[in-house]
Amino acid sequence: MATLTSDELRHLATHALLSAGASEAAARSTARGLVYADEQGTGSHGVSRIPQYASHLAIGRIDGKARPHIQACRDAVAVVDAADGLAFPACDLAVEHAIEVANALGVCFVVVRNSYHFGAAIYHLEPVAGAGMVGLALSNSPAAIAAAGGARPLFGTNPIAAIFPRREGDPLAIDLALSEVARGKLLLAAKKGEPIPLGWALDEEGQPTTDPARALKGSMAPLGAAGGSPKGAMLALMVELLVAAIAQSRFGFEADSFFETRGNAPRIGQAFLVLSPSAFGSSDGYLARIEALVAAMLDHPGVRLPGSRRYALQRKARSEGIPIADALVEQLRQIAAAG
Repeated sequence: MATLTSDELRHLATHALLSAGASEAAARSTARGLVYADEQGTGSHGVSRIPQYASHLAIGRIDGKARPHIQACRDAVAVVDAADGLAFPACDLAVEHAIEVANALGVCFVVVRNSYHFGAAIYHLEPVAGAGMVGLALSNSPAAIAAAGGARPLFGTNPIAAIFPRREGDPLAIDLALSEVARGKLLLAAKKGEPIPLGWALDEEGQPTTDPARALKGSMAPLGAAGGSPKGAMLALMVELLVAAIAQSRFGFEADSFFETRGNAPRIGQAFLVLSPSAFGSSDGYLARIEALVAAMLDHPGVRLPGSRRYALQRKARSEGIPIADALVEQLRQIAAAG
């Protein structure tokens, strides 16, 4: 296991993406987002994704030179076209615009179309909390979850993230996929040749499996499925409608898997909602209410604030380095040297 500083890992990630065909702006934006995930202990959404990105850049599933742009804008809503490029630059533009408009109008809702995998959802909301605002991020993804009562995967794992700034300390940061686990964990297990826990996924016949390779060809168990609840599948449907229908992007079943080299340009969607607390009374009032809730939560032993583990890991990673598998470091170096 190698240990790299955040700067070293960003440098390596950037050069690997550049070598694979990304523009400098896209490579730097994407590397920042992926390394952030590794800093926070979410390796399934970190630089382990670069070989996937590189293969898709090589065959044109992603346009490495694409320039995202605001395609439509009216009052407190906007549409950003990722133009079949990497998602991070498009999401950067969407969030920057949303913060600017919410600062003036109190609220802004921006959707991104013709997009790609956007990494850890919470990453995109850090600037929102930095501006003292509340944010919500949604994305759909290639089909991995069946509709309630069905067997064929139709919806993506469709992550939802929310961030709430506090007067002092880390914001409350909530980030979850609508499957029992993120699909990236199956990919990591498959690469390592390790089994997955029963209850994470189903095989192609709809049967529970511990084999990640069979699970990747089957479907993910939706959140709450172990208890027989359809809620996870319903939430996944909700995200498909809020993102794909409104952004007029592809639904999960229309986008080929991220985990296959061949396939179509995914053209999935993302959405960002930004709220300015001051528009609803005062920022001080909002911050006081947040702290009242936090105090009540922490009054109970064992309660952990959402995001606290992520931020603790990030601080440790930034001071002590990020552990990365030797084989992955070598793979990234080979990609970087191939250009």
